[in-house]
Amino acid sequence: MSDADILIVGAGVSGLTIGWLLANEGVSVEVWEQGDRPGGKIRTGRQSGYLLEESASMVMNYRPEVNTFLDTTGMNRRKFERAPTEHRYLLKDGGLVELPLSIGAMAKSSVWSAGDKLRMMREPFAGRGDRDRETVSEFVTRRFGRGMLEQAIEPFVAGPLASDPDRANAAATLPRLSGLERRYGSIALGMLAHKFLRRRTATETEAFSFEGGMTSLVESLADTSAIRLRTGYKATELAPVNGGWTAIGVSSGTQCTLRVRHIVLCTPAYTAASLLSPLDAELANLLRGIDYAPLSVVHMGFAETAVNHALNGTGFLVPRREKLALTGCMWSSRLFPSHAPDGKVLLTNYLGGGRRPDAITWDDDQSVAEILKILKPLLDIATDPEMVSITRHLHGLPLYYGAYPARMRAVDSRLQDFPGLSLEANYRGGISIRDRIVCAYKTVERILPGLNRSSTELEKTRVPRQNGLISASTSG
Repeated sequence: MSDADILIVGAGVSGLTIGWLLANEGVSVEVWEQGDRPGGKIRTGRQSGYLLEESASMVMNYRPEVNTFLDTTGMNRRKFERAPTEHRYLLKDGGLVELPLSIGAMAKSSVWSAGDKLRMMREPFAGRGDRDRETVSEFVTRRFGRGMLEQAIEPFVAGPLASDPDRANAAATLPRLSGLERRYGSIALGMLAHKFLRRRTATETEAFSFEGGMTSLVESLADTSAIRLRTGYKATELAPVNGGWTAIGVSSGTQCTLRVRHIVLCTPAYTAASLLSPLDAELANLLRGIDYAPLSVVHMGFAETAVNHALNGTGFLVPRREKLALTGCMWSSRLFPSHAPDGKVLLTNYLGGGRRPDAITWDDDQSVAEILKILKPLLDIATDPEMVSITRHLHGLPLYYGAYPARMRAVDSRLQDFPGLSLEANYRGGISIRDRIVCAYKTVERILPGLNRSSTELEKTRVPRQNGLISASTSG
């Protein structure tokens, strides 16, 4: 039996970030990862000179915690800013229309009818809904009308979030918008208040990747010498003991045991449910009730001369009224020119999600054919792709369906019976890398006081602090 202060099960972004923050506070951290590599679904590959992201393609950030984290880990020096572009498109009636990014542009846009625009103007007078149970569709329709839902919010929810707005909980899926309603009674008035009353320390929104792709972030965190990262370790049993926990795992057929003071499960909900079922059947059932959307990521590379569209934007989203399995297409080489060889174009397409889960069963030929049937006339593409890479995620993204806030409160209530146990993964607090870093700060702030370590003990094992890292989690 070996010992550590903290065991983290799962070496995705959540687990590695929590581990790094704790190690930076002098805490003894061990991380078990069932797979043969850290990072979870985040993986950057290369094929024929193209740089391919199998899941998250960039960080969209507006939180100061993320900036502090990148500064202290040194990853800020490896940030690779997204190329500037002001155009975003929507597929409408078989053609691309530009999505307006300002109120003035919305007034002139052909995306919405005059009736839609008049309905949106009445948003400040809309009543409030049921925060626990209201769906995204109900929330957006109540505040803005069907036009805003169908032509803006639904494509976003179905695309980047792989979700179904008719089932997704509004408060959990759109926390910023629901938060504005809760605080100001109106989203429009709340946005104006934020614009004119913004704190001086507010972080500007930016989008970026890293030199070498998103895997660079994972590798940097995993290489931290203060973290004992063990790949190929599958946790099989957890047991509370006096003053802590015992974890049993298997590696290469050999059983291993670890005694720790705190365990953080950074696994998918269904994996956490299996581990916790012998301890609390109700908690396990709550976790098993969290659905995941299957998703296929299809990269296509073309000669630049074969694509006659200007690709002067980020790409396009697809509303469900178009009745397609494709939820969006990102013009990756426009956003990050280094992701494609000179004279080449990289298009990243997303199939399935909560809208069309059956698309995960399509073979390569059908997946490519369905996408090209849309892209060739839309972007005036003259040839088939010279490079194709397909990644299928059977359990792609967690879906915040139903009365999700109530489900999470119930999970937290059950966890009170298990001091020294935390759950932290992308089914809690948001799916983006930004969200995972912010939640990691909150988790560490919650765990540290419970360790009850004396200042003398901390000094013996402390990793040198870097500019008051942990204190950054209370800002913004």
